[in-house]
Amino acid sequence: MLITDSPLADAGRQHFSPEDAEIWVGLLRPGFHLRPRTAGEAVVGYLGGDPLMPEDAEWPTWGEHGPLAFIAAVDCGALPTDELDIPLPKEGALLFFYFDGQVDDGDATVGYWDHESITVGARVLYFPADAALEPRTPPEGLTPYRRILLAGDLIATAPDNDHAAIHAAYGDPDNPTAIFDHPVNSDEFYDAMGELRREHSPHHQIGGYAFPVQGAVETEAAHAFHPGKEPEAEAARKALAAELVLLAQIDSDPRNDMGWGDAGMLYWLIHPDDLAAGRFEAATFTWQCG
Repeated sequence: MLITDSPLADAGRQHFSPEDAEIWVGLLRPGFHLRPRTAGEAVVGYLGGDPLMPEDAEWPTWGEHGPLAFIAAVDCGALPTDELDIPLPKEGALLFFYFDGQVDDGDATVGYWDHESITVGARVLYFPADAALEPRTPPEGLTPYRRILLAGDLIATAPDNDHAAIHAAYGDPDNPTAIFDHPVNSDEFYDAMGELRREHSPHHQIGGYAFPVQGAVETEAAHAFHPGKEPEAEAARKALAAELVLLAQIDSDPRNDMGWGDAGMLYWLIHPDDLAAGRFEAATFTWQCG
């Protein structure tokens, strides 16, 4: 896949000046769109069902609130890791868990506004390729989502107009509101992006830019490391948000009754240094809905 030949690149050339279009194309990043597997395709992961885990691995829980639901898994060895721009492991399995409210009827909610919740209410587990994996029955109170086997495709992804990369590329530090007059924020370009993104719905994805439902997800996810309303915390969140990368996003999916609020989406993000070092416990999380 050549990003420079993608429909997203063409949209920038259509709506921007030649100079800004060149900048736009330079911002695009590869992602891996996860979709239901068709007959004959290799399996790269799965949604729902009983996760494959080592016998001695602990099921993630959120203290007294209870166990997290299993959401998705990917086989890193089946992903085109060399063609993505995040340092994923070359092999092994990544599993994603989220406290979806099944065990407490939605009493507790995971959200960036609650520092504790986003540090323990969503988890990423990694198991190396030589780990003995077997199906694990979820703890009492959890009903697994229906299993969907996944394949996928490399796609070009673009930053949302609220992303730090957009502000760095087209913004004016001396006039923060000037960017709203840039074509990247025009109705025509917004509509073009919406049409292109609908081609990959539901938006299950590994790597690339997140597809936010309600503003930049990176800023929300940074709350896990820098909570609080103090100017120092806000500045630290802003700096970290510019560095966080998307590890995975899982969309609402009617095919197996996954629904995160009103057509919402789950996002796991991580700092590239932590990802390269295999520190998946350092991954952070947020979710958004319409």
